[in-house]
Amino acid sequence: MAAASSSDYNGCGAESNEANSKWLDAHYDPMANIHTFSACLAILSLQLVVGDLGPGGQQPRLKVLKGPLVMTESPLPALPAAAATFLMEQHEPRTPALALASGPCVYVYKNLRPYFKFSLPQLPPNPLEQDLWNQAKEQPPDCARMIEEGSEAGACCVSLCVLCVSRFLQLELSEMEAFVNQHKSNSIKRQTVITTMTTLKKNLADEDAVSCLVLGTENKELLVLDPEAFTILAKMSLPSVPVFLEVSGQFDVEFRLAAACRNGNIYILRRDSKHPKYCIELSAQPVGLIRVHKVLVVGSTQDSLHGFTHKGKKLWTVQMPAAILTMNLLEQHSRGLQAVMTGLANGEVRIYRDKALLNVIHTPDAVTSLCFGRYGREDNTLIMTTRGGGLIIKILKRTAVFVEGGSEVGPPPAQAMKLNVPRKTRLYVDQTLREREAGTAMHRAFQTDLYLLRLRAARAYLQALESSLSPVSATAREPLKLHAVVQGLGPTFKLTLHLQNTSTARPVLGLLVCCLYNEALYSLPRAFFKVPLLVPGLNYPLETFVESLSNKGISDIIKVLVLREGQSAPLLSAHVNMPGSEGLAAA
Repeated sequence: MAAASSSDYNGCGAESNEANSKWLDAHYDPMANIHTFSACLAILSLQLVVGDLGPGGQQPRLKVLKGPLVMTESPLPALPAAAATFLMEQHEPRTPALALASGPCVYVYKNLRPYFKFSLPQLPPNPLEQDLWNQAKEQPPDCARMIEEGSEAGACCVSLCVLCVSRFLQLELSEMEAFVNQHKSNSIKRQTVITTMTTLKKNLADEDAVSCLVLGTENKELLVLDPEAFTILAKMSLPSVPVFLEVSGQFDVEFRLAAACRNGNIYILRRDSKHPKYCIELSAQPVGLIRVHKVLVVGSTQDSLHGFTHKGKKLWTVQMPAAILTMNLLEQHSRGLQAVMTGLANGEVRIYRDKALLNVIHTPDAVTSLCFGRYGREDNTLIMTTRGGGLIIKILKRTAVFVEGGSEVGPPPAQAMKLNVPRKTRLYVDQTLREREAGTAMHRAFQTDLYLLRLRAARAYLQALESSLSPVSATAREPLKLHAVVQGLGPTFKLTLHLQNTSTARPVLGLLVCCLYNEALYSLPRAFFKVPLLVPGLNYPLETFVESLSNKGISDIIKVLVLREGQSAPLLSAHVNMPGSEGLAAA
């Protein structure tokens, strides 16, 4: 295969050629047909194990590569979620095993041969849903009632599997009865799936020590598995579904576990804690989580890297030139180096130690997965797969040394510059003496004003909840969100109401929208209309037109109320400040 012609950039900021690069181009195959991400890459016994998603997420396979060649391929029953190597036992020979998470199962391979299959325990079905399903077996099913009562129970009906649920909700009401009759002989099952996986040392911190598997599930749980019996040693709950995991320590001694979840938060758990101890709130969704020594490095969808302590204190932030696609750890044992590798959408792979840029690698295509370690006879090999399915292998030169920022050693030159601090004025001195003498009285006045402010805010919030003046529903039974957009110059405006069901799995039926306005100023052809079924997570735009009747440029407020059939109190409301009619004013 032809070697890749990618270039390299060092910390001094100058482009270098192949001779000055820190990397050797070992292999590049743009037609390798490998589609995966960093969590599904693992190096086992000097061979590369790939959990391949397949083109377009079809036909997932487990591939084993030796050098640049694919040695074996085997199909997988579901898409792979993660792959990890670990030691199961202390007996000689100490051969590491491979764990591959796919769907609800963990497949364990020993010597690259199937050894054990662990399946997640099934979840108990919803009681009301079970009753509805039993009634459907005994008498002709009433699908409309099943959807309504199932939504009140907080779970979707006909939960045979995720595929059946989505198929059932997409059917017309006339087709639902035939679907239920076809599947009502089956029992209801709730089966969760694995979303992420990592390893945790059992009782020793050595590199070749026995490790436990840590699984994150779609049921918002973390499971720690025994490496020999594959029983559940510990179970922890999270507020959201985990997508990235990082652990440190030993299970029998003390450990810390960081879980980045889909709600945009990172939760820190310790030994013997069933719930998170600390929470790190991010301003965007995480795309990667790497632990470098005692620092948690997080990549976000805002094209930035953040460094946090294990207690949630932010240390630094680095802005990236493009979107982050993947992240992984670079660990060079010979020099004691730990750094973070980030694959960007512009075809760059950037290497950072803390917030210092060490190296930039340019690739022919955007990199979607990264893996660094001993591969073949080389201790420091970088393996990358691209968005188009290509495979890139680079070898770090034995003489390569990463330098932070440049060749300077010691503190930056700006640290030696003296600041031009102004002299203390008479006003500053008098104010300092006043604060020293009347500090207690000033603090009491500040606290009094602060309590009054909190009291007024609480009263206003309570009034908004009681009168349903908020555009976001405050009750868990009707999780709705409403906002309005006015378009046009006048005298005819377009009023678009965006209504969204914010629940996770419960559709909403039987809603009405009513508009209250001054009939002397405005005319609405549709001031009262019904709302269709609201599927969770989707935004429903409801449009109507408003005609301004005043020729004096006077504007007013239109109140939009969302009601439930048979109830007089609104669920939520919004006040739309209508603009002045510029069309009439110009005429």
